[in-house]
Amino acid sequence: MNRTLDRITTALVTATVVSAGWILFGSYFLTGRSLGGSEIEAEAPASAMPAPGQSPAETSAASQHGEATIRPSREETYQLTIPVLDVSADELTDSYSDDRAGGSRLHEAIDIMAPTGTSVIAAAPGEVERIFLSDAGGKTVYVRSPDRLTIYYYAHLDDYAPGLKEGQTIRRGQRLGTVGSSGNADPEAPHLHFAIMRTTKDAQWWEPSTAINPYPLLTRER
Repeated sequence: MNRTLDRITTALVTATVVSAGWILFGSYFLTGRSLGGSEIEAEAPASAMPAPGQSPAETSAASQHGEATIRPSREETYQLTIPVLDVSADELTDSYSDDRAGGSRLHEAIDIMAPTGTSVIAAAPGEVERIFLSDAGGKTVYVRSPDRLTIYYYAHLDDYAPGLKEGQTIRRGQRLGTVGSSGNADPEAPHLHFAIMRTTKDAQWWEPSTAINPYPLLTRER
């Protein structure tokens, strides 16, 4: 009888040890933790990795908006032209993070100061998606990149280039209009309000998009 009980006890202990081993083994692979409790570094998906030059904050925003926050390609940004004729990079000011509307929003663009009538030219090639008159921006032009993922926004124009129309293909450096102070701009400080926005291929020009600071893209070494 005692020998039988010993065998039963031994079998139960062995089964318990084996079960515990399998539980720990499964936990190791399912939770990403080693047997000693140290965490194994998980491999981040490619979509969560920062784009070149992208800050952690921008990366966090990108995870919420997907394709819309991927930066323009290096080739695309290297080809950008300062969109006001005869303005050099050292004359630009980074006003992207300045407060607007009493601090209720950020500027999310740069203002390129120039006399009224100075030519505004396309910073990049694309298609004129929208010519629009708004209370805030005044006379504006939205140019969409050939891959449809970037919108270049030009605002406060004094006038449009003759013949400019929606659907027109635009080359880099082509004249779009002239600097002015239409909309809510100060007549004493005419300028071009220039913004770059990342969007998705199927989004409309007026739908939410993700702004990108034009300043470092226009001033970095080429």
